[in-house]
Amino acid sequence: MIEVVVIVESRMDAVTATKLAERVLVEKIDWLEPESLEHLFKWTGLESGTEHSCWKDIGDIMNRAEKEGIPKPRFLGHGKTGVLKADGAIAMKTLKLIKLLHRKKSRKIAAVLFIRDLDNQPERRQGIEQARIEQIDEQPRIEIVIGTADRMREAWVLNGFSPLNVEENQILEQIKTKLNFHPCEEAHKLRSNSFAEPDRFRNPKVVVEQLTGGDMSREQQCWEETDLEILRSRGTSTGLSEYLKEVEQRLISIFDRADL
Repeated sequence: MIEVVVIVESRMDAVTATKLAERVLVEKIDWLEPESLEHLFKWTGLESGTEHSCWKDIGDIMNRAEKEGIPKPRFLGHGKTGVLKADGAIAMKTLKLIKLLHRKKSRKIAAVLFIRDLDNQPERRQGIEQARIEQIDEQPRIEIVIGTADRMREAWVLNGFSPLNVEENQILEQIKTKLNFHPCEEAHKLRSNSFAEPDRFRNPKVVVEQLTGGDMSREQQCWEETDLEILRSRGTSTGLSEYLKEVEQRLISIFDRADL
């Protein structure tokens, strides 16, 4: 079975990104049914038996791999595109490690998802894109999908929120009045990271908690059940629509390969 490596900041980032990707695959591939996904490929981390890997752990993962006979990937920090920005160097090392795992551990890794919160740092995406360009012609061929949430994953959650009852609608209207804009249609305007007054009401994490009551199952409905066209429309400025397009343009191609 082929693998798709998932690089994220947290488990919930992985849950959100992979479910969205699965929805796009089922939408765009006529013969694909949701129940057949687990029989065709699996989401995995850099280490066997894991479902994802976190950015902060990549260095330790490489050290453990070295003890198992996998050479530690090296990268000088610059290439065809010049000096790599922000996450570019670690993304480059990750891609090199994936190719080593493919060859030395016989892991059938067909693609990788790089999922990152921008946190007001657009250079994070720029660096990952540079790493993709550096590796685009390397063998074995690995599809590289980039998803960057602006400002964070919770903006994607808000893009998918629609009130289900009178109480939720009242809460949404109160938030809209306080912000003077729609937090689900313009989630990218929520730029604060503070949990203290007076800025907390512009923190996307706070707004998500207010709208969902801190109920994770309600939060999940926002990316699992909301129509993809709504997500695409609302997510043009949060990076969500761009991520969905990346999945469609890059990840679907692995289903055309003979070794699937």
